[in-house]
Amino acid sequence: MKHLVECVPNFSEGRQMAKVDAIVDAMRAVPGVYILARESDADHNRSVVTLVGDPEAVREAAVRGVGKAAELIDLTRQTGAHPRVGATDVVPFIPIEGVTIEDCVALANEAGRQIWERFHIPVYLYEAAAQWPERTNLENIRRGQFEGLREEAQRNPQRAPDIGEPRLHPTAGATVVGARKFLIAYNINLNTSDLEIAKRIAKTIRFSSGGMPCVKAMGVDLRARNLAQVSMNLTDFEQTPIHRVFETVKREAERLGVGIVGSEIVGLIPRRAIEMTAEFYLQVENFSPAQVLENRLEESLGGAPGEKPPTLAALAQPFIDAVANPTPAPGGGSVAALAGALGAALGQMVADISRKKKSLAAHSKPLADTAEELRRASHALAEGIDRDAASYESVLTAHRLPRETPEEQNRRNHAIQQALMGAVSAPLEMARRATEVFERLGQLEPMAGTSMLSDVRVGRMMAATAVRGALENVATNLASITDAAFASRVRSEVLSLATRVDETSVATGR
Repeated sequence: MKHLVECVPNFSEGRQMAKVDAIVDAMRAVPGVYILARESDADHNRSVVTLVGDPEAVREAAVRGVGKAAELIDLTRQTGAHPRVGATDVVPFIPIEGVTIEDCVALANEAGRQIWERFHIPVYLYEAAAQWPERTNLENIRRGQFEGLREEAQRNPQRAPDIGEPRLHPTAGATVVGARKFLIAYNINLNTSDLEIAKRIAKTIRFSSGGMPCVKAMGVDLRARNLAQVSMNLTDFEQTPIHRVFETVKREAERLGVGIVGSEIVGLIPRRAIEMTAEFYLQVENFSPAQVLENRLEESLGGAPGEKPPTLAALAQPFIDAVANPTPAPGGGSVAALAGALGAALGQMVADISRKKKSLAAHSKPLADTAEELRRASHALAEGIDRDAASYESVLTAHRLPRETPEEQNRRNHAIQQALMGAVSAPLEMARRATEVFERLGQLEPMAGTSMLSDVRVGRMMAATAVRGALENVATNLASITDAAFASRVRSEVLSLATRVDETSVATGR
């Protein structure tokens, strides 16, 4: 049986994507960890990353993320709509497969101990890992936020951390670590900028104020969009389904004279939650999850031992469909990232097979090193699929900022330039990694088995395509950047990377 744990660390940075990238890279470097999603919000100034994998590997990745966040985020200068007590604000562990909630509690305790010993960041334990009943609820720990808790932790024993000394880290604050069931982060945006209305609705629906079970809610000011938001955590969607929450917020909003302009899901959502919502709105009689095509396919193709696994085409089709959708993202940058990841994966396969051949025993160690290096590169480039889409969304968010006054126009122009720099930096980093893969595959060719030379060469072609695709994205965004020094440095590196990827070396096999 597989043993899988999910971890969804929340970091108090959602505006400077280079910092978020560095934090994600620190976690991704741990073998056995997969990053399923990442979401950043400039208004909240917060990023949410979803990790899954072997329990111990996920624990180590989360701890490394805390350490990197402490290096990059200074809470004394950080502001945002979302309450926070730490640079890494919260680190929940969630059982997925072959793991119990008690196992996740043990992971939380060990992660907390490591965070204190390695980084001197105190830790509070919450939800199933809580050592005090009042700390089961995260909002009780967050009361007063970083600024308030920094003072109270030193003088009030009831607010001292569970792990570490009774003082907060001067810039990274404290981290709240716990174990819980799957949570849906769900936000509803109102067609008003009146924050008090959002707060009134949040108070009506949240369980702590007498509202719906398993619902936590607060009002948030989305200044960039001139909207108020009801921001929620649904801690048990089967007790309180997402459609019931939506309808209740809609009813309360109408009672207060406003409407809903849209809603959003932050991170991932179980398929069953969507099925329940569809069943409610369509009023399908005698609905069964077995009527969902994908569920039936999984049962038929990928489930029990002896059954046929899904075809490779079926595995690839969801991404192909996402690219084909009439939306700007995922676009060329994401496709280029996938090309690079596939090129690295081909090289990893060749290196792993070659190092086991007796005729290539002399190359066993360098082949093993190459396989590991290409594995890391493949994961990093695959992350670029989402990173490219996120950088594009950051540019759109900046363009939505108000510009009615000269001050607003200046802020908007600055935000656009910062977002464009991020939209240049993301594909540029992708091009760097893909260039390294291209060159590493060239070094692999003399060591590989002759029957797999075509695989190495196809891998190099894919890596070269990734470089050129990424550089095309760089050029597109660089044209709108006004910082001449930044643009000059980037153009110089673009020329260097393009020169290193020589088509003739691929075509001739040199």
